[in-house]
Amino acid sequence: MSDTGSPYADTRDMYAVHAVFRREFALLPGLVRAVEPGDADRARIVTDHIKLLIFFLHDHHSSEDAVLWPRLLTRAPREIDPVVRLAEGHHEGIETLSVEVDKLLHTWSGSAASDNAEALAEELEQLVVVLCEHMDLEEKLVLPLVERHIFATEWEKMVEGGVASIPPEVIPVMAGMLMYEGGEESLPPEVRAVLADAAPQAYAAYAECVHGTPAPARSSDVVFGRPLVALAATVDQM
Repeated sequence: MSDTGSPYADTRDMYAVHAVFRREFALLPGLVRAVEPGDADRARIVTDHIKLLIFFLHDHHSSEDAVLWPRLLTRAPREIDPVVRLAEGHHEGIETLSVEVDKLLHTWSGSAASDNAEALAEELEQLVVVLCEHMDLEEKLVLPLVERHIFATEWEKMVEGGVASIPPEVIPVMAGMLMYEGGEESLPPEVRAVLADAAPQAYAAYAECVHGTPAPARSSDVVFGRPLVALAATVDQM
């Protein structure tokens, strides 16, 4: 049971994850464009950061694909099926764009050529727009449904499964990414005591290397994209 006293999922941790994605992905095009042509060392730093974020995103979406969508389609009113299918479609589109980003990274990271950088930055911008649209949809329409149709035990198992697939060496940095805007409450209880002190320090050092500052802009300051409002009038109360 969640700490709210309800047998259903407490989705507050999802907002911390979304803050990470909004902040870090929205900063990527600028990071790529800021690399001096021919600076292969800096290009590799940015490339490794992009690959880490895409791994995090893929891991997160894989967990949702396995747990959320099948159960919502089975348990929630049929009227919300288009919302679930739209969210699934977003995942497919994001995965396609991520594959294209990976291809462009392979071309750019070795040479840091300016024309390759611009192609990569533009592809990342497309990814950010779709990703922001997807997260807006989830927060407006999907998470309220999760809180009424997905049990806390199922949600917790989904989160635990995602954490289990993360390589141990990057867990402190990824935990720090979450805590940067979400605080200790954004971490699963089983790792909170271990990482509450170390994770912010790990992310500060990482951010200094990647962003040039231990305190990069927060998600509310960097988001771009367009909110998805279609369907809201008919399904957000179901």
